[in-house]
Amino acid sequence: MAGQIPQRFIDDLLGRVDVVEVVGERVQLKKAGRNYSGLCPFHQEKTPSFTVSADKQFYHCFGCGANGNALRFLMEYDKLPFPEAIEQLAGRLGIEVPREGADDPHAQQREKKRKEGVNLLELAASFYRERLKMQEGKSAQRYLLDRGLSDDVIKTYGIGYAPAGWEALKQHLSERGIGEPVQVEYGLLIHREDTGRTYDRFRDRVMFPIRDLRGRTIAFGGRVMGDDQPKYLNSPETPVFHKGRELYGLFEARQASNKLEQLVIVEGYMDVVALAQYDIHNAVATLGTATTEDHLTRLFRLVSRVVFCFDGDRAGRQAASRALETALPQMLDGREARFLFLPEGDDPDSLVRREGTQAFQDRVTCAMPLSEFLFEQAAQGRDLNTVEGRERFASQVLEALNKVPEGMLKSLLLESLAQRSGLAQEQLKVLLEKRAQAAQQHALQKAPPVDPSEAESVSSAVPNVSHAAPDRSSRSRSQALSPVGRVVQLLLHEPSLVGALPDHLDWLPDDDDDAPLCQELITLLKAGRYRSPQVVLAHFQGSQQGQALAAFAKRDLLIAKADREAELNGLVEHLQYVHRQRSPQEEYEALLAQERAGQKLDKEQRQRLASLIMELAQRQ
Repeated sequence: MAGQIPQRFIDDLLGRVDVVEVVGERVQLKKAGRNYSGLCPFHQEKTPSFTVSADKQFYHCFGCGANGNALRFLMEYDKLPFPEAIEQLAGRLGIEVPREGADDPHAQQREKKRKEGVNLLELAASFYRERLKMQEGKSAQRYLLDRGLSDDVIKTYGIGYAPAGWEALKQHLSERGIGEPVQVEYGLLIHREDTGRTYDRFRDRVMFPIRDLRGRTIAFGGRVMGDDQPKYLNSPETPVFHKGRELYGLFEARQASNKLEQLVIVEGYMDVVALAQYDIHNAVATLGTATTEDHLTRLFRLVSRVVFCFDGDRAGRQAASRALETALPQMLDGREARFLFLPEGDDPDSLVRREGTQAFQDRVTCAMPLSEFLFEQAAQGRDLNTVEGRERFASQVLEALNKVPEGMLKSLLLESLAQRSGLAQEQLKVLLEKRAQAAQQHALQKAPPVDPSEAESVSSAVPNVSHAAPDRSSRSRSQALSPVGRVVQLLLHEPSLVGALPDHLDWLPDDDDDAPLCQELITLLKAGRYRSPQVVLAHFQGSQQGQALAAFAKRDLLIAKADREAELNGLVEHLQYVHRQRSPQEEYEALLAQERAGQKLDKEQRQRLASLIMELAQRQ
């Protein structure tokens, strides 16, 4: 539902949830006096240095410094976005999460419609499961048995059967008061424009429910049992299903393990369930589309390593090349992508049956690192013993490196390229910078002029956040930010900089449009100790502030990380100087207004207020 989660609800929720229970479900804890201790889940250690306090409702690791409350633990350990972590904590208590602005009738209608759609899809999933157990589902039962699937795997993945009739599901849902237009909208019925007739989309197919991260059915995939076409049929795009974002089996993979380290991307539903049958529970499948940036963004929020699994034929290699292009911009330090190529003629289903669990896992372990696949692709068809061959090889790798984020991986790839091409690393750096400048110049020619302090960065890592700023803060991409706007931008891109700000906020001008947003952002960062731009944006998701922050997120800092604190300090000093230029009367009224608004004055501000009172009294 649209709208910001009220802070009072978050405070009340944290007051009712026990951090010991939340942590204890994921980490083995032992009573140690008044506290509990265990091995830290955030770094490798042999001697417990991780402590959870029931009194303070707080956890802390003396080894790596990780700390926080139950909400922060869920976000860090389960890799959950802020709203989903709140939803999960609220779900433990069986309460709904309120949203400010939720009294908007349009928002209420949208949420009501969404819930109706999810309930409809759950009813359909139940219908398909029941039909699998009945006489009409015998053919599907035999098919699943022949594929070696156990009852446990069938139950875990909620597999069912769509009867062969044209209106079996339609009739079932209509008897429960669900209209045909809704069934059409959520992809269960097909409407023929020429005849006006509606009929079941899925008929005589083994049905695989597609679930979101909370386990709710949002779509279906159906597989034929014979030679009919299409072999696989997916739900169309609906208000709750977007195939470029969702992955089959992701919910089940998370349910199988709280400590997922890697996920394997395979091609189809049967590959996922067949691997699960052989006790490999970390496979997911894309839904009839190539892997997208949204897919990888979601996966890298959960694990640090993703393994692409492809057939070893030409089509598989081409698919791997596309996946490489998609993965390169996602390769922040700490992330890893690998490429597994299967023997020609095999898929994960057939291979795991023939070789067994351990052999398949060994193949995954030995999968080709992204770096090796990148160099292999660039070298293909080129004679590296010639100058021309090395030039083309180096050019293709440099083109790929332009897409890799700045960091250790990019530096190591550049170093490896120098060794393989025979070119000096410094020379390659110069060439890379020239390519980056050329790409930027090309982009500028295709778009309106951009101020040096603006471009895109954080927004690409934050899914489902609107980038449309509200009217009050709408500005063109070429318009420079105000000093306060620049402070907002710095804090959004690097929330830890909030620690460099003064304790009081009297340097914020009252007449700047961005001042209220800046103040709210600073208050949030100081209260929550957030360190991730994604979490900050997620906190404000759906609100007016969220739209404004998303607009700031689209602008890149274009400044070295080491220089950001110095720039922030310079901005604050400038604003403090401007503040001091105000007349005594203006300064006095500003301090009074701050106090009346419930913002406690610090010692320095109280002393300044007292001196201003005396100064103004003497003037009268």
